[in-house]
Amino acid sequence: MNPEPQHSATPPAEPQDPQVQRRKPSWLKVRIPGDANYAEVRQLLRQQALHTVCEEARCPNVGECWGRKHAAFMILGERCTRNCRFCSVKHGQPLPPDPKEAEHLAQAVVELGLRHVVITSVTRDDLPDGGAAHYAGVVDAIRATGATLSIELLVPDFRNKPGALERLLQSPPDVFNHNLETVPRLYPTVRPGADYHGSLELLARAKALVPSIFTKSGLMLGLGEQEDELEQTLRDLRRHQVDFLTLGQYLRPGPEQLEVQRWITPEDFARFAELARSLGFKMVASSPLTRSSHHADLDFQRLREQQQAPAQAR
Repeated sequence: MNPEPQHSATPPAEPQDPQVQRRKPSWLKVRIPGDANYAEVRQLLRQQALHTVCEEARCPNVGECWGRKHAAFMILGERCTRNCRFCSVKHGQPLPPDPKEAEHLAQAVVELGLRHVVITSVTRDDLPDGGAAHYAGVVDAIRATGATLSIELLVPDFRNKPGALERLLQSPPDVFNHNLETVPRLYPTVRPGADYHGSLELLARAKALVPSIFTKSGLMLGLGEQEDELEQTLRDLRRHQVDFLTLGQYLRPGPEQLEVQRWITPEDFARFAELARSLGFKMVASSPLTRSSHHADLDFQRLREQQQAPAQAR
């Protein structure tokens, strides 16, 4: 697909008063983690020397997800070669990939009894294939356990490294996820080093290489995007045949990351979900606390049921 020219920029939304920014709305309150399942998951991750995006990205849903024994694993180390302004994951020179990571992760998946596993990673621009072969090795290790489950990969852009996507999809997951994160105008500020059209092309190529795969992408709202920009971005995703969309509120992880420009209300998230459905997305998750891996197992189950229903009706 040929890249579409970016639509004309709209002036950014006026930031809310700093005092308002520091006060999270009531709909963003979450329970403090600490039940027995949470402790069990935490101990298992330590024993297997595994990382999760739940901890590294300071996800607000960690208590709920670990309480359900659901975790989003982060492979290829804990240091990213990029420094996106929204992300709290450490950045710098990473260590070589752990050759035992696939084995340890597969064992953890079995011990947790997962029916759907989400696997993401830091960005590894230092590796010739961006870590694609390592992803494939993890998928192979999980499949080799014989466990009945679906696999979702949330991947970086691989910076268009030749053959990287093809290598990864030699061991295809059930869901191929790559987040746009924000609208194109904000990329230089929010995602320096990333390319909006390159990300769209990655999603389209994955679908072209494995037509049966579900493709997925997500955005954080509240960084200063305008509604017309958001709508255009959703249209871009559908034009590139993305099936599944997630929309959530951006939350500032720490003082080094970008400030929240606006709190998006639950009513607005519901309105954006209706827009997305009208554009043809097969599955939409849109709420202040929505994240790529939050309820990913339940959402994939619903998506699969929707796909099977027409066949059963015939």
